[in-house]
Amino acid sequence: MGGMGGAETAAAWERSIKMAVLKGLKPEKVFAYFEKLCSVPHGSGNTKIISDLCVDFAKELGLKYRQEPCNNVVIWKPASPGHESAEPIILQGHIDMVCAKTDDCTKDMTREGLDLMTDGEWIWADKTSLGGDNCIAVAMILAILSDDTLVHPPIEAVFTVDEEVGMDGAFALDCSDLKGKKLLNLDSELEGVFTVSCAGGMHADCLLPAALTDAAGMEGFGITVAGLRGGHSGADIHLGRGSGNRLMGRVLATALEKFPGLRLAAFSGGQFDNVICSRCDAAVALPKGSGRAFEAFIRELEGVLKNEYAVTDPDVTLTCAAAETAKAVSAERTVTLVQALTAMPQGVEAMDTDFPGLVQTSLNMGVVKLGGDGLHIAFSIRSSIASRKLMLAQRVRAVAALAGGTVAERGVYPGWQYKRESQFRDTLLAAYKDLTGKDGVVEATHGGLECGLLMEKIPGLDAVSMGPELHDVHSVRERLSVPSTERTYELVCELLRRSC
Repeated sequence: MGGMGGAETAAAWERSIKMAVLKGLKPEKVFAYFEKLCSVPHGSGNTKIISDLCVDFAKELGLKYRQEPCNNVVIWKPASPGHESAEPIILQGHIDMVCAKTDDCTKDMTREGLDLMTDGEWIWADKTSLGGDNCIAVAMILAILSDDTLVHPPIEAVFTVDEEVGMDGAFALDCSDLKGKKLLNLDSELEGVFTVSCAGGMHADCLLPAALTDAAGMEGFGITVAGLRGGHSGADIHLGRGSGNRLMGRVLATALEKFPGLRLAAFSGGQFDNVICSRCDAAVALPKGSGRAFEAFIRELEGVLKNEYAVTDPDVTLTCAAAETAKAVSAERTVTLVQALTAMPQGVEAMDTDFPGLVQTSLNMGVVKLGGDGLHIAFSIRSSIASRKLMLAQRVRAVAALAGGTVAERGVYPGWQYKRESQFRDTLLAAYKDLTGKDGVVEATHGGLECGLLMEKIPGLDAVSMGPELHDVHSVRERLSVPSTERTYELVCELLRRSC
């Protein structure tokens, strides 16, 4: 397959965008690709455009590639001259992102790219998440594939889709033509921290049936919990941040004690089950004449929440306003729904005894919405022990059953067990030590990584996950460190050189 050389390809990509924001940042080629990738929409489930972009790159460079129906892309680059006999290395990242945006953001993230911003030290996106997790990995890999000056073994670049919603791409990936037994996953977010084990997980979708009936003659109020920090349900679940869905359940449970006859009219919190809910909106119908007392109740409870979350969520607010509520769930069924919502587990369930300070088992009530058929609740369940993961799912099913509901489980993925002996890891740690003068930190993560799935598909695979410094991923405060990206890229290139 013919095509342009690496330098020409990089230039073509750079010409296709206006690098008004990231121009001049180093490594220049990495950030040129990053800006190009960020210029197109690539939320989970919407990856065709960015997948085709990677294919176009391979075509332009004259590299062998494969694009799967689900939009996974694999690109092969032969070894640099003289190193054809070296063992191949798999470089891997995912091309989808979590699309979060501020309440006042009008951007359609299904159709538009990101508005990047930088101060030279950090990169972020205006009013949206950045998707640096994991777009910077893709950009670094593309830069490596385009650089003919690097010394490296054969490279197998694997770009997967829909990692953020259940690792669907990794599940679907055809590994039959991959020869590498060493995997460098670039989906971690702390520089100098090398992940060698991760939790397994699953998703659970709960439906608690309920019907909306006439609420004429009642007084309606909208309720909003906002200002919470949110965050990643794997990386941030141990920080004790408030969940908007959990707090709204608490508000409603407390309100039921003070306002008998209250009926639930609306509930909407969260967009993704693996993101800690930062805002939740609900509506209730109250007996006539309850308005003034209800407003006073909300003001009092807001003070309670501000006190409890003064450190973790200092900007939390609880507000209410009169709202039209033509229909609502019956008072009796409202009690059942709110009790179930209150009883559902949320947050950290157990800490890891092998890795002190690491969460072993957790659950995140990421999305709660009241529809015409009832209350829908979407959970992300994680544990490094498979039996604990199943136990937590069992608890969710039990609570749902008591409320007359059902639970559908999906996206069950395995954990990644620590490998005590690893020459690949030793080489990476030695390279890091030589480049920085520091010892790398080897740890496990409570977050889900695709390594476990790939290790099941490729017997004998040895894997390490690493990446540049990223903060507040999956949120509108997400930001990527520029100097950390440069150092991380240098480390990856050095690892490739030492692997020849």
